[in-house]
Amino acid sequence: MATAAEVQARDKIFVGGEWVEPQGGEPIEVIDSTSEEAIATIPGCTAEDADLAARAARDAFDSWSQTPRQERARYLEAIAAGLGERSDEIAATISRELGMPLKLSKIIQAGLPTGQFAAMPKLMEEVAWEEEIGNSRVLREAAGVLGAITPWNFPLNQIAAKVAPALAAGCTVVLKPSEVVPLNAFILAEVVEAAGLPAGVFNLVSGTGPVVGEAIAGHPGVDMVSFTGSTRAGRRVSELAAATVKPVAMELGGKSPNLILDDADLAKAVPDGVAKCYLNSGQTCSALTRMLVPRERLAEAEEIAAKTAETFTPGDPFEDSTRLGPLVSDTQRERVRGYIEKGEAEGAKLIAGGATAPEGLDRGYFVRPTVFSEVTSEMTIAQEEIFGPVLTIQPYEDDDDAVRIANDTVYGLAGGVWSADRERAIAVAKRIRTGQIEINGGAFNPLAPFGGYKQSGHGRENGRYAIEELLQVKSLQL
Repeated sequence: MATAAEVQARDKIFVGGEWVEPQGGEPIEVIDSTSEEAIATIPGCTAEDADLAARAARDAFDSWSQTPRQERARYLEAIAAGLGERSDEIAATISRELGMPLKLSKIIQAGLPTGQFAAMPKLMEEVAWEEEIGNSRVLREAAGVLGAITPWNFPLNQIAAKVAPALAAGCTVVLKPSEVVPLNAFILAEVVEAAGLPAGVFNLVSGTGPVVGEAIAGHPGVDMVSFTGSTRAGRRVSELAAATVKPVAMELGGKSPNLILDDADLAKAVPDGVAKCYLNSGQTCSALTRMLVPRERLAEAEEIAAKTAETFTPGDPFEDSTRLGPLVSDTQRERVRGYIEKGEAEGAKLIAGGATAPEGLDRGYFVRPTVFSEVTSEMTIAQEEIFGPVLTIQPYEDDDDAVRIANDTVYGLAGGVWSADRERAIAVAKRIRTGQIEINGGAFNPLAPFGGYKQSGHGRENGRYAIEELLQVKSLQL
């Protein structure tokens, strides 16, 4: 058991360029997802803390938005360098909080956010800050104070995906990180402080969504909200933002289809699809959770998928042999187990895994890598986001049937298409209503626009699109 001396106490928040005592609220425990023990506490702030942060950001906005872009770029470079210097610490911290295997955390959880900040200076040069249209000069200017509300699954990367382009655009920021995986956000605040960012440009307020998140979304001094999280919470953010008619960019849930066409190489396509489903223990909004295969090749796909699932060995994220870490919390573990039980109850064919704990891992929030086949679109596991290592395989009759099944959810975040003929795959991909689609396992591109259709949200992050999302357009008639 962790002793009191081993529990890290974060008792201040970062507002107006200083570490300050929160106005009130009870501390929130941060739990190690592998040991199930408390490793830290953070402030559970109040609406008053959110108000102070919004006021600090408002006070800093005029000066920061008029700061020359070259100077803003230098701050972004300094933050990137600071994150790089602490990358090992960031990776280890997130592996303890979240449970991602350390070797992946170093690449993804520490590497990607550092890259987000490092890429901004060059991306700023790609934005059309001014252009001439007839007798008008069209300007792009900072949207104002940005309220950034971020999730726990890729915590620092989702923070960077909002904060880095906001600073590039000339916005000031009030950040509320997930209270479940928050320690990485405090490291970022320390890096920002060391970089000498002007007071009030970046503010960190920790706490829960119903208290701090709602206070930020509804605050009249916040000009725009960028939210990543569940569709349910996204609806609430939109309701609160509507009171002051502020724009909201949001990236929400997903139930992404992976279409394997009849001419595809299943030996390549199926293992790749399983891995894309299980990344981060399935806690990925864009995970390819629905594998669609031709009915005549279903048995072949089942055999490959079941064998591949067995290679995803669950275990301690700090062990080199581990390919699947724990889920983030007991709540999430029970939720995922409930979906597995629901799949069996509704008649899906369980071909790997199941709801019981992995052998020898009764402690820690572990779930066995699971695969269902003979899934139909009417089943709960085909429609609702599970957010765990659970893959569904659905058979289809022909390309039109595959596209129909792919589009038959309320979500539209990501997807995949596999074919021996790349142009055929692209033609099918154009018919799928999602924001990004992998062709034959195409690699994730952190500079390409990321966002969804339908109830997966609206707005785009990453690359220059992220900066443009945070700009207002003004026309000067000359």
